[in-house]
Amino acid sequence: MNETESGVDLVDAENVVGIAGAALMAALTGVLAYLAVPYPYSPAPITLQILGVFLVGLFLGAKWGGVSMVLYLVAGAVGAPVFSLGAAGIGHLFGNSGGYLFSFPIAVVVIGYVIYGDSGMHSPADVGVARLIAGLVAGAAVVYALGIVGLMIVLEDWTSPKRSSGVRSCSSPAKPPRW
Repeated sequence: MNETESGVDLVDAENVVGIAGAALMAALTGVLAYLAVPYPYSPAPITLQILGVFLVGLFLGAKWGGVSMVLYLVAGAVGAPVFSLGAAGIGHLFGNSGGYLFSFPIAVVVIGYVIYGDSGMHSPADVGVARLIAGLVAGAAVVYALGIVGLMIVLEDWTSPKRSSGVRSCSSPAKPPRW
């Protein structure tokens, strides 16, 4: 037998850590989705998924955070009960919470770029508090803006002249909308 040395190209450590982190953070976001409170003035519940989005952006950055949130959406679309209150399926992506769900990958990329300025993974301890706050505020703005637009589309409020019930149902607990 003629034995020859053959090399195996292994995946570098950054990719292994990124893939593992993306999977773990997608799972964490799914767990946080179970912690939800129905909001009486809106068809979309209040959940801790946004906390998951913030943590993903903080610890994984733009590149791997975006991968994590896309993985989260795919897992929920194929039937894993990872959406609010254990909901699953592709229909949930196009329901009342769809705008919020589709905003998660975009928000994570925004958070990563605002805080770190590039797409790599970093430690939040390496940046100042002002950048952390700016990144999280920018991410929250993306989530709520796209969530409200998605809810307005689902409620067919996009074509009304006032376009107000979708905005009121998501932003003002003191004045409930008239359905």
